[in-house]
Amino acid sequence: MQEPTVFQALVLGLLQGLTEFLPVSSSAHLALTPWVLGWAPAGLGFDLALHVGTLITLAWYFRAEWRAVALGGLTLLRHRRPVDEASRRAWFITLATIPAGIGGLLLEDLAETVFRAPIITAIALIVMGAVLWLVDAQVPTRRDRGAMTWRDAILIGCAQVLALVPGVSRSGSTITAGRALGFDRSAAAVFSFVMSMPIILAAAILKVPEALRETGITLPILVGIAAAAVSSWVAIAVLLRFVSNRGYGIFAIYRFALGAVILSLLGTRGAW
Repeated sequence: MQEPTVFQALVLGLLQGLTEFLPVSSSAHLALTPWVLGWAPAGLGFDLALHVGTLITLAWYFRAEWRAVALGGLTLLRHRRPVDEASRRAWFITLATIPAGIGGLLLEDLAETVFRAPIITAIALIVMGAVLWLVDAQVPTRRDRGAMTWRDAILIGCAQVLALVPGVSRSGSTITAGRALGFDRSAAAVFSFVMSMPIILAAAILKVPEALRETGITLPILVGIAAAAVSSWVAIAVLLRFVSNRGYGIFAIYRFALGAVILSLLGTRGAW
């Protein structure tokens, strides 16, 4: 692995921020961009360093939500069970985080190697795009976040494990799961964003220090983090406004197109 240049870090940071919260797979874009452009792979450590930027945006954009969840967590610890809306939300986020944490520990090696193969990414983009489109178009909207149960939280958390495969998309898998359970588009998106913070934070705590020990805090890393923070703010704001009036079909179409381009490049390069 080789540290990217400042320009490469800027491009990768912008891609990370824009695609982390759109259901199009940030990991796919980070894995495929160096492959398509002939850059040296930056590696999973640099990719996770970029998540610091998205963490900053998540913490600030949903600061009121996190304040309520933090207070709810204290209430949950005190009563040992959810007793109000805030403690229920804290409990659901905890439940949703557990499957991804276990999956990440068990599948870490595969996530860094086998799962990053372009052919797997292309197939995952297309298949998950089809599932997202079908679920969003066919499942009626009948629930808001207030109707969530602990079973819903666990099922959405299990869907997050699939995001270890580049091309699936963390937001794509969790939003799809939320919509499959009947939640409205906005509720599915907000819960997807909020529930992602603990697992992203845990991954950053575990992996970013390791990456920094090898390279130190360099200008490319700082540029990438800043770019990811700014572009992820734009992505969240745009998505929440967009899906309130429209469906996720446009993102499915994008996934089909990107997957087809990757398969075409694989064929051109004789990499089947």
